[in-house]
Amino acid sequence: QVQFVESGGGLVQPGGSLKLSCAASGFASGYYHIGWFHQAPGKEREAVSCVSVTEPYTYYADSVRGRFTISRDKTMNTVTLQMNSLIPEDTALYHCGTCEVTFVGGNNYRLTTEFEAWGQGTQVSVSS
Repeated sequence: QVQFVESGGGLVQPGGSLKLSCAASGFASGYYHIGWFHQAPGKEREAVSCVSVTEPYTYYADSVRGRFTISRDKTMNTVTLQMNSLIPEDTALYHCGTCEVTFVGGNNYRLTTEFEAWGQGTQVSVSS
C-alpha cells in the first residue's frame, strides 16, 4: 500500500510562501493522481491540488488557483506544493493522498479522494 510522508509546513505571515513536500513509498495500483488535501479545525478534509502520475496535468481548487503550484518528479516519488500569497484561510493540516478527478462539464472538475491511510501531515499556519 502506498504511503506518504509530508513535510515543509510552518508559521508564515499573510502574503508569505511555503513549499510542502510529499515523499511516497510502497506500491499501489489503480490510482492515477496524487494530491494535497487540507483540513482546518472543525471542517472536513478538502482537496487543494492534484497532479497526474502519467501525464503533465495539474488540477487546483478554486480557492488556490493562481497562488499554489503542484509538481512531481519523474519517478513520482516526490510531490511538492509551492504555496504563494498565503492567506489566513489557508491555515490547516495538509496531507498527501491519492486523488480522484471527475470532470463535470467543460473544463470543470471535482477533486475527491478515497484514500484512507493518511500520514501525520504537516501544519500550515498563516497569521500576522
